[in-house]
Amino acid sequence: MDAPALPVTLESPESWQVAGPRLRTATEESTWVRWLLVGSTLLFLTLVLFVPLAAIFAEALRKGWEAYFASFDNANFWAAVRLTFLATGISVPANLIFGVAASWAIAKFDFRGKSLLITLIDLPFAVSPVVSGLIYVLLFGMTGWLGPWLATNDIQIIFAVPGIVLATIFVTFPFVARELIPLMQEQGSEEEQAAISLGANGWQTFFRVTLPNVKWALLYGVILSTARAMGEFGAVSVVSGHIRGKTNTLPLHIEVLYNEYNFVAAFAVASLLTLLALVTLVLKTTLEWRIQRDLEEASRSV
Repeated sequence: MDAPALPVTLESPESWQVAGPRLRTATEESTWVRWLLVGSTLLFLTLVLFVPLAAIFAEALRKGWEAYFASFDNANFWAAVRLTFLATGISVPANLIFGVAASWAIAKFDFRGKSLLITLIDLPFAVSPVVSGLIYVLLFGMTGWLGPWLATNDIQIIFAVPGIVLATIFVTFPFVARELIPLMQEQGSEEEQAAISLGANGWQTFFRVTLPNVKWALLYGVILSTARAMGEFGAVSVVSGHIRGKTNTLPLHIEVLYNEYNFVAAFAVASLLTLLALVTLVLKTTLEWRIQRDLEEASRSV
């Protein structure tokens, strides 16, 4: 049995021109729907972002600017600042080297275990930071697998700076690699092969061909890794031991102040981390704009 013929009326370009506006308006949302979506988004951001941010600064300045700045005139605070920047300064370059090497290997070469490597890179996104800290306690703690040997050789990792650095590296190492892998895969290896055929060695190919093509994505990943390293709490809390003036980073220092009901100082230090996060957000937005502009220029040139 033949199917009934559909009432197709677009026999000529003239009919297409008539039907075009109807088709376009049928896919557009009405004004009230657009305002509802925008209003809901702004309301959600106000409740979960803007109001908490305003509360942080309001509580930090509740007793005035003098009490605010007095919160930073403390040896434990500066010890937390030094430790935070030390852990960040070690973990970010380490993740930078790992991210570039891993992304280059994954994007440019085929090898056995490639999918496993990609899965392992995503592991910190799936594992709770507290669990990652417990992993290091299981390995390097006094009752852990390597604990007795470390104690015999007078090496302390847990409840010391090395444990904090290791925990920070673990929770931040996917960021650089995850920014570079899809970009390098999309770019392919034709330019590198052309450079090698012209006589360039591996390092020349990397610094003159590969790195210029991924520089903005690389910097983007470094910024994300830095922000996460400075604000990490869960993994660092497990391995630090909360020794004031020695193993407390800025997030842990905030927790100590808050538990002591020193709310002004706690929110003052929290406002400092918030300002660092806002600076990171500005840099992130600027890089996104720059990457988008470079992509548009590349598409126009093609």
